[in-house]
Amino acid sequence: MPAAADAPSDAAPHAPGAVLQDRLAGWVSDLTTLHELTERLARTASLSDALQELLRAGAALVGARRGLVVLEPGDGLGPDTTIGLGLARADLGHIETVPRSSMSYGRILDGLPGGEGEIAQPDLLSEDGLDPRHREVAARLGYAASYALPLSTETAGRLGAAVWLYDEPAEPVERQRHLVGLYARYAAEHLARLVELERTRACMATISEELLPSRLPRVSGVRLAARHRTGPRGGGDWYDALPLPDAALGLAVGSVTGSGPSAVAAMGRLRASLRAYAVMEGEDPVAVLSDLELLLRLTEPARSATALFAYCEPALRKITLAGAGHSPPLVVGERRTEFVETSLSAPLGMLACWEAPSVEFEAEAGETVLLYTDGLLHRTGDPMDRAFARLHAAAASVPRALRADPGAVADHVLRTVLPDGLDAADSDEDVVILAAHFE
Repeated sequence: MPAAADAPSDAAPHAPGAVLQDRLAGWVSDLTTLHELTERLARTASLSDALQELLRAGAALVGARRGLVVLEPGDGLGPDTTIGLGLARADLGHIETVPRSSMSYGRILDGLPGGEGEIAQPDLLSEDGLDPRHREVAARLGYAASYALPLSTETAGRLGAAVWLYDEPAEPVERQRHLVGLYARYAAEHLARLVELERTRACMATISEELLPSRLPRVSGVRLAARHRTGPRGGGDWYDALPLPDAALGLAVGSVTGSGPSAVAAMGRLRASLRAYAVMEGEDPVAVLSDLELLLRLTEPARSATALFAYCEPALRKITLAGAGHSPPLVVGERRTEFVETSLSAPLGMLACWEAPSVEFEAEAGETVLLYTDGLLHRTGDPMDRAFARLHAAAASVPRALRADPGAVADHVLRTVLPDGLDAADSDEDVVILAAHFE
């Protein structure tokens, strides 16, 4: 009996240690979870992916099933977007019909009273003064509680707000709030970097597009279409089409080395110079590219470029072209799909003096000639021989009903050579396709 009575007193001194050990184990588990979630977020490279990951991770941390994030940078420069988790586009539309000031994200984004930090609404439908439209939308969508956090950094300011929705009255406990708060602070820093990247990308894309033709010319006997995909930093791929004397037409595609603002600026200078040379001596494509090479060597000695210029006589369907380190054009028609044989030539700026013979060929009525930049081939990730084979197969598979439309031909080739969204995905490689359909 005495031994049994002593047992509790022996165990008592160890109880605080066991509690502390449990707490330490809980902290370690929380830190591990937080580390895993931030690592997953850090691997997201696009803004939309990062926002989706933020919603999923936050929902797991606060024990919610649905939510939305409203990205609306406080400086007003965008990008602005709303993304939902477990909410369809129509559901987001219903939520946006609620007066903004009555929504937790609206109070956060507009700096209204109570919107400086977290906003917990553990039982929405029993709240006094809840906006009737908010009550109606909550009942329709089936959520009864919400928890919102601002997304902001010291340098970028307020970027947006995240809201998680509960199906039943509920709110996160203190431990959950602490974890999601830490996660949201890290997420805001990551989002700020992606917002800046998105702005830079949009700016470079705009500049690149402004330096390219706003519309293609109308020339009797030929119809034109162009497709252009710019990489995230902006690149040096370009195209041009300009009417020339004697009812002729000049077509050009090209690319300068590098990416970013300097490559975009060099592309603009090169394209403008080629237009001038084409007007003066377009009937001799070799002379046009020779002059362009001399200009590049004198003004851009550290840069090289590829270019292809074609002098077209639509009435005769005759094309004279010269290329400098550029991929051969592709002729697509009812009876043939074949690459035009061109002479091998180094890119502009690679030799002390560039010159290569020109090539003449005739397009048949109903055929489309495709000029393109190497980015179309490089984005496939295949060796060049396989990339050329893929391009040839894509052109040969253009449905007969589409072959009279140069835009449809270009779209089909683009989607077939670069399937699964690769034509729109971020890539260091620009893509240009210029299609000329001869009638």
